[in-house]
Amino acid sequence: MEFGDGKRYNSFVGYYRGKYGERLQKIVLDAGFTCPNRDGTVGTGGCTYCDNAAFHPGYAVPGKTLRRQMDEGIEFHRVRYRNSGHYLAYFQSYSNTYAPVGRLRSLYQEALDHPEVAGIVIGTRPDCVDEEKLDMIAALKDGSLLPGWRRTVGGKVLEAPVVTVEYGIESCHDGTLRRINRGHDFACAARAVEMTAARGIDTGAHFILGLPGETRQMLLDQTALINAMPLHSVKFHQLQIIRGTEMEKEYARCPEDFLKFGLEEYLDFVIDILERLRPDLYIERIAGEVPPRFVNETPWGLVRNFELLRMLDRRMEERDAWQGRLCGII
Repeated sequence: MEFGDGKRYNSFVGYYRGKYGERLQKIVLDAGFTCPNRDGTVGTGGCTYCDNAAFHPGYAVPGKTLRRQMDEGIEFHRVRYRNSGHYLAYFQSYSNTYAPVGRLRSLYQEALDHPEVAGIVIGTRPDCVDEEKLDMIAALKDGSLLPGWRRTVGGKVLEAPVVTVEYGIESCHDGTLRRINRGHDFACAARAVEMTAARGIDTGAHFILGLPGETRQMLLDQTALINAMPLHSVKFHQLQIIRGTEMEKEYARCPEDFLKFGLEEYLDFVIDILERLRPDLYIERIAGEVPPRFVNETPWGLVRNFELLRMLDRRMEERDAWQGRLCGII
């Protein structure tokens, strides 16, 4: 079985290219938000694995205006992806709905004013949304907050921006969420996804593979919970132990509690997951990249994501595997 772009899974790039006629590249932004798990509202210290500096590029720093971050990000990606036509402003750092709705609306509208931006992606925590915020985001998506907004993308005129909300869920297991000091349970995540999708907003979720205490079977079993949520897209990242985090200390104390994947082993495990996922879910990522200076070891070497994706394509072909092959069977 093949999907629209010839792959054996429903890829993020293929989805946007098929729907809009061109690649839509994300531009990571840091709008100066914080997190309720850092400022004492929910907890302090943040999630045990987190150092936000490890997860965003050098052009995305809070001291720069959003416009400057977008301009520098577009220039960076023009070199890296020459076939990118328009861009998505990706509010990634920390919790990007953690502010009064008026401030959020102003920031989102500022990003959407950029002439080369066709939409926004809002990364946040499930416990940082409410009815008022989601109603405002839905109004961005249907164009009612942006009268006169237009972009010509892939030869088609868009009269409202592309809008996605992406939740860090990380795990469907409450014991894991407590152990990593996440500050919310899985029921909170499921409610947030339901509330968001009910408004017609494309809804994504991020999961980490290899958190302490989790087994391969637990990670395979959670695919049923992922399939049951009205998600539009998913991201998977292998756990990377970041220097200076609480998780680095935990890993030093009890390394036996952590799954360890070799590169080929990880790719096979990702395929096992893909085969159990609904075929309509589009896959944004299968692995994460952290600059080597943030980690004590790079067990896979310096393999880039585009190389991993090529390896994934080959391995899925060798196994005659495709996304959704086992969905509803196991």
